[in-house]
Amino acid sequence: MSQKDDKKEALKQESNDKMSTRAEERTVANHIAYWIVGVIAVLAVVVAIIGFNYVNSSLQPYNANSKEDIVVKIPIGSSSKEIAKTLEKDKVIKSATVFNFYIKAQNYNDFQAGYYKFKQSWSVGDVVKQLQKGGSAQPPATNSGDRVLVREGITIDQVGDAIQSGTKGSLNFKKSDFLKLMKDESYMKQLQKKYPELLDSTMAKKNVRYHLEGYLFPATYSVYKGMTMKGLVEQMVENEDEKLQPYYSTIKEKGYTVQQVLTLASLVEREGLDAKNRAKIAGVFYNRLAINMPLQSDISVMYALNTHKTKLTNKDTSVKSPYNLYKNTGYGPGPFNTPSLGSIEATLNPADRDQNYLYFFANLKTGKITYSHTLAEHNSRYAETGQ
Repeated sequence: MSQKDDKKEALKQESNDKMSTRAEERTVANHIAYWIVGVIAVLAVVVAIIGFNYVNSSLQPYNANSKEDIVVKIPIGSSSKEIAKTLEKDKVIKSATVFNFYIKAQNYNDFQAGYYKFKQSWSVGDVVKQLQKGGSAQPPATNSGDRVLVREGITIDQVGDAIQSGTKGSLNFKKSDFLKLMKDESYMKQLQKKYPELLDSTMAKKNVRYHLEGYLFPATYSVYKGMTMKGLVEQMVENEDEKLQPYYSTIKEKGYTVQQVLTLASLVEREGLDAKNRAKIAGVFYNRLAINMPLQSDISVMYALNTHKTKLTNKDTSVKSPYNLYKNTGYGPGPFNTPSLGSIEATLNPADRDQNYLYFFANLKTGKITYSHTLAEHNSRYAETGQ
């Protein structure tokens, strides 16, 4: 064999070797590919099983054995995603993501703002049904047993007592924390921004003991797990704003401020025993204001002294305080307690202004209120009662 033939044979052998190597490489590559595909398939099955179990679990109750009520507030303008996050945060549902997929798949939307009561023993389907019913303007009663009763005619200090005694079941709010919040100017400004019609006039006043004195509407408030002190206070302010909405235009038309109306109403609340007399007492106060005469209400002095007395001394009525309306003319800094809606209506609709009464007193034995035009007439009638 010639040298030329040897060279051809060598090239042929080299080509065969390369083809053999490539075939082996393809075989190995195919084995690897089959292995990868197999692993991926197994992983896909595992992921699918895990995913199915996760979704299925997320659709189940957060705690099937729980009997506790959970109240959730859904703010106005909340999107479905925001609602889902809120429900997850408050431990009503397990997964906000699954909840969103669920409501999209079922084409649920347009949930309304408000307060809702849920149970952790409910499934996602149960939660959605509750959302479809719509929320309430005020928190619903729960089974926690916590209630805060704000009575008509009580002061901020007494509201603090009501909050502390009414939240011993779960939240255990402290009166000291409430009073501290009442002095928090930053929080007051936040509320003012949200309820300007209600709070602008009180925030404009100086020397006010509490800007929210008179602005926490008297009612019974339900307290629920997760509620904050600020949340409870805002319930009360929101309730006051809601009740006064029909009266704002009248207050403006009469040339009053909300602060002035609530201040007189707080005096009327404690001085009057019924609707008729409250309207007449309001008339007396307006008659005095019209001639720049001090209102001389004992309620104002007791608030200034931060005490309660059956009878006041000359020293008491001389106390140096902007709230002492024996010494100071006008309305004073602001309300002295939490007036009822009835007292507010009486203040806006005073009776017997044309009678020009300037004095009144209540007979402690009979409860009858006597009205007079002059101080001499007043003193004479008062002396006759022997009080």
